[in-house]
This record gives sequence, structure tokens and C-alpha cells, in this order.
Amino acid sequence: MAYDKFTVLKSTAVPLPIENVDTDQIIPARFLKATKREGFGDNLFRDWRYNNDDTPKQDFVLNNSIYAGKILVGGRNFGCGSSREHAAWAIYDYGFRCVVSSFFADIFKNNSMNIGILPVQVSDAFLDKIFKAIESNPAAELEINLPNQTITLLASGDQESFQINGYKKHNLINGFDDIDYLHDMKTEIQAFAEKSRY
Repeated sequence: MAYDKFTVLKSTAVPLPIENVDTDQIIPARFLKATKREGFGDNLFRDWRYNNDDTPKQDFVLNNSIYAGKILVGGRNFGCGSSREHAAWAIYDYGFRCVVSSFFADIFKNNSMNIGILPVQVSDAFLDKIFKAIESNPAAELEINLPNQTITLLASGDQESFQINGYKKHNLINGFDDIDYLHDMKTEIQAFAEKSRY
């Protein structure tokens, strides 16, 4: 299944300055029964976002209308816990295309890149700058430049580089998942197969 191509994203951001956000907090286990990747965004951070009677918790950031955008900024060690793919699905389905943190759990990081979400790992110092910028101005924009592998606070010009696996970068730029990547190489694969016959 192809996803949105990711090249340069300019957006405001939603701050979640909480460390050790695990996948059960991102999408509680009771919502994992569905097999399609749709509808999970409704239950993103469900237990933090809603009371037991399904009314929104006014103090949770996703219920605060002053924060919006396609970038989620989380605290250190984002996506720890179980390996459920549904956590990445919920974030994508909600509308986020990038998650920024100073450290990601490896499985969450890979699950995210497999479905079109770019996890951008920055230094603790730069993460702190981002949180302070958003706190000062909720309309502050970030620019995520995947080809150049940079993240920039547009108001101040502060910038930092980030690392990404070359294969995953290629797929994100082209909107590919692993199957799309192989399909794109169909001609080369067929040519190799023909050549290998003899």
C-alpha cells in the first residue's frame, strides 16, 4: 500500500513533553481487534484523551484547539513497550506525518517508517528548544527536510541534522512500502531472473 510521499514538511506542531510514552498509551490494547489500518486515530492516546464517560479531558493537548499540525513532538524514549504496529497506524490515521523525539524505540521507529511516518531523532538540547518555541508561540512552524535530513525552527533558523536509513529514506520520498519498492523494481527483477536462467 502506497503512502503520501514525504519530501519537505512545513507545519505547526503538537507538543507532548512526556518521557517514555509507550505503545499502550498511544493505542490501548482493547482497540487492537480491527485488521484494517483505518479508524485507529479516533482512539489515539485514548485514556489520556477521554474520561470514562467518553467526554474529552480538557487538559490533554489533543483536546486543546490552540495546538494543531502534522508534527507530533514527544519526550525522550517515544514508542517504547510492545511492538504493536497499531501505534504507528493510530498516529498516521490521526493525521500526523512526523514524530520528533530525542530517542525512539527501534521497533516503533521502523513501524512508523514502514507506513509513511518520519521519526526525526534530535538532541535533547534541540528538543528542548522546540518545546520552548511551541510554548512561546503555538503557531511556531517546523520544517522537516527529508532529502537534506534537516529539521529547522523557522522563526529562529535553529537547525539540526538527523539520521535515517537510506532504504527507508528512499521509500518515504517515493511513498513506498516494502511491497511498492519491490514492485518498482519489477523490470530489473525480471531481467535478473531471465539472465539467471542460463
